[in-house]
Amino acid sequence: MLDIIILAAGKGTRMKSDLPKVLHTIGGRPMLSHVINSAANLGESQMMVVIGHGCEQIERSFSENDQLVFVHQEQQLGTGHAVQQTLSFLSENSSALILYGDVPLVKETTLKRLLSRVDENTLALLTVDLPDPSGYGRIIRDSSGSVTAIVEQKDASREQLQIQEVNTGILAVNSTYLQKWLPLLSNDNAQREYYLTDIIALAVAGGLHIVCEQPDADWEVQGINNRQQQAELERIYQRNQADELMAKGITLLDPGRFDCRGELHCGADVVVDVNVLFEGHNTLGNAVSIGPNCIIKDAIIGDGTVIKANSVIESTIIGKSCDIGPFARLRPGTELADQAKIGNFVETKKTIIGEGSKVNHLSYIGDANLGSGVNIGAGTITCNYDGANKHLTKIGDRAFIGSNTALVAPVTIGDGSTVGAGSTITREVDDNTLALTRAPQRILADWQRPTKKES
Repeated sequence: MLDIIILAAGKGTRMKSDLPKVLHTIGGRPMLSHVINSAANLGESQMMVVIGHGCEQIERSFSENDQLVFVHQEQQLGTGHAVQQTLSFLSENSSALILYGDVPLVKETTLKRLLSRVDENTLALLTVDLPDPSGYGRIIRDSSGSVTAIVEQKDASREQLQIQEVNTGILAVNSTYLQKWLPLLSNDNAQREYYLTDIIALAVAGGLHIVCEQPDADWEVQGINNRQQQAELERIYQRNQADELMAKGITLLDPGRFDCRGELHCGADVVVDVNVLFEGHNTLGNAVSIGPNCIIKDAIIGDGTVIKANSVIESTIIGKSCDIGPFARLRPGTELADQAKIGNFVETKKTIIGEGSKVNHLSYIGDANLGSGVNIGAGTITCNYDGANKHLTKIGDRAFIGSNTALVAPVTIGDGSTVGAGSTITREVDDNTLALTRAPQRILADWQRPTKKES
């Protein structure tokens, strides 16, 4: 059994925000969510999250995760005090792993290495060597190289401040020792806080061996205390995702201008241009091409489809060999069959578009069902909302809708029918017929254009 303790009670004053610090995002997800996900696959465990500031917001944000035990820290009196709040929840003779809700990028593999070093006589500590260790607790070793203590920055001597190996705060130890040591912590220090790091000296005094592991990269253990640090880790996170995707064969024309705030699954030979944002859960088939400046959210895009520049696609299913954009907006509930085309400045919503059908320019098609081979002229709109309810427009196979047409729903256009340009259609159109509504054209031969009056 493993006890996982995540400290997440801090206010995050330097974030200058009403939102609890651990709810600020990296890659579109709260930083606390990243920590929980990294810890979730470490084996059978109970996961305790120590919360204080904004506790109600945090609990609401993770209300669907019934594996979490929320432990309240009413006063924030240091990391040692935070862990003290979990004493009554600790399992007997288990390993305990202490993590931080504002250190979002620590990897599962690093945590597994750390835990593999723990036994009944060993405390495992995650440390890192930094060129500039300012602000971190320094790792103190004796002449044989054994760890004897951790000294916080404000309590360190001039000589100790030169040490570059620092404490990340992440450690693992048998829970029996935590139950013994935590009540012994003192706040006799410059900060008047209860430091968790003081258990290192207690472990040494108790004859435990302190072993150290280090992460593969120092960004794994970087905490977030302000907006600048958040932005730095965001770019690191995005570049890591970009590298993973490119290793799987996707082409990113500029990995530095790529954002994925969710999950992205790709087939072979996918090409993504600059400034594309993926949100939610997206799946791209083989040979999909995404142009620059697109936003793709919760979409499934079939093989060979081309998404042109500046298109926005949300909760949409797109078939094979479709052509979308530029400047297209496909809203939730849109489904395109193979070889459909959506052109520039076209908006769709809750619409099914059949195989080979085209909506090429400047049209709004909402709450509609289009058959195959349909051609929608420029400026066509489905008038789907009567001010209270939405209504459906049905357009049959091979129908041709002329430009500047208004289809007033509910209405059905039959197979093979044609609607003349500039028409307003309010009644059903039978198969293979022509429908049009136009006032007679008038020409006034003696008409005089108005002139501007003299002032």
